[in-house]
Amino acid sequence: MVKLHIAIIGFGRVGGACALALRHADELALAGVVRRPSSPMKLRDPLGEVPVVTHVRDLKRVDMALICVPAGAVLGVARELLQAQIPIVECAVLEGPTLERHYSAIGDAARHHSVPAIVGAGWNPGILPLFEGAFTTLVPDGYTKRTNRPGASLHHTEAAESIQGVKGALATETRDTQGQLARYVYVELVKSTKGSAGTSLEAVKAALAADPLFVGEQTCVFEVDSIAALEEERGILLERVGTERTGAHAALLLEGRFDVPTFTARVMVDAAKRIPGLKPGAHRYSLWG
Repeated sequence: MVKLHIAIIGFGRVGGACALALRHADELALAGVVRRPSSPMKLRDPLGEVPVVTHVRDLKRVDMALICVPAGAVLGVARELLQAQIPIVECAVLEGPTLERHYSAIGDAARHHSVPAIVGAGWNPGILPLFEGAFTTLVPDGYTKRTNRPGASLHHTEAAESIQGVKGALATETRDTQGQLARYVYVELVKSTKGSAGTSLEAVKAALAADPLFVGEQTCVFEVDSIAALEEERGILLERVGTERTGAHAALLLEGRFDVPTFTARVMVDAAKRIPGLKPGAHRYSLWG
């Protein structure tokens, strides 16, 4: 199998996640990373052998590039790469008219230099609009509410952490589609050791059910490996509530917790696999493209 050699432009959290994701893509190979001259020219393991340069022309072979720079710098980088006949994948987080102008400018440059480009290949824009579109299709008469990083409750978190055998906890709260309070409690349990059986998740659930702070509330309890890692992630709550015009009072609720750079990197790598079959011009990412 002939692999496509990918350059990563920029090496922040998204760039780092792309580099790790490429290690698991059989048909793609990491050609190297392009960084500013002031940045370290040596990456940490397991990427220590990856070439790091200050300009894409210094890499031996580049079949396409993943642009992982701040949104304001994406268009300039994209134009330079397209001028060099290098196909691109980008994921700039922009909205409204600014996003449309951004796509139009990349499309003009891609057509002018006869090179394909994929735009909007990230979590947002990219995957999130697909969820929102699906919700609107299923519940056409209604309204959508999006909440990023559902709020944490300090008092409920402290109550969960006070339970014997709980190493760490994170309690979040939101309202369901009927306006009722719903609480989600994530706990990291102390690992059992020789002579100590540790605490079970069922014991934690029972303790919370008996705590007056949780009485009368819908509470779901989940065990996680690391609260510290969980707190670094980003949550989203997407709600679609129908109106009486829909007949049956339809409602949809999606809750997710994930690392945005990791999701974005997976989308960008998926987009890169599709570049060889595309015509010159800008193509918006689609999960089913």
